[in-house]
Amino acid sequence: MQQSTTRSPARGITFRETMSGPFALGEADPASGARRGREQGTSLALHATVTIPDIASFVADPAHNGEIEGLVDFAPLGSGMRARGGRLQLFAPDGAPARKLMVYEVGFEHAGRPYYLAGRKEVRGGSPLAIWPHTTTLYTRLHEGGSAAGRVVGAGVLRLSVPAFAAQLGTMRPAGQGSAAGGLGALLAFGRFFAGEVLDSYGRPGRWRV
Repeated sequence: MQQSTTRSPARGITFRETMSGPFALGEADPASGARRGREQGTSLALHATVTIPDIASFVADPAHNGEIEGLVDFAPLGSGMRARGGRLQLFAPDGAPARKLMVYEVGFEHAGRPYYLAGRKEVRGGSPLAIWPHTTTLYTRLHEGGSAAGRVVGAGVLRLSVPAFAAQLGTMRPAGQGSAAGGLGALLAFGRFFAGEVLDSYGRPGRWRV
């Protein structure tokens, strides 16, 4: 008897995440850009839509790649600027001991010129008290052109606020084909993945650092 080669439909998830914070042109270092942004009263917001088309492949992928698009608001350039063609990684190895990265990168255009927003959260381990600041702080640079190889023209620090985090949880939905039970399974699988990565970085007393 010939065995069926039909594969189960890929099951994934999607959610929206908004991060914002002080940001300034003419700075290359995120901390300096955040200070100048606070002084000038300029901020940048990234309204991201994250999609993981296949949760099983995402978990198995060492870099944990997903998809990202959305909108960018930055008063010196404009608001509601469509961002797409980005790069997303969650808890990707960084090469440094006990450090993983959450990478958020999107490209957009203003006045016909391409820009590339590249941010990363640094999951460095340590005390459980560090979980929130490490997993919600995005150190961000704005590049000219269509990639992070372009000249840096601005920088700042974006954060996910508590209200924004609560709103994010409410946007989590199954993605892809399959049954309702399969969609719920994808959401639970992502929750297990996220909790497992956090536990690996912050749940072992031997890794706690001040």
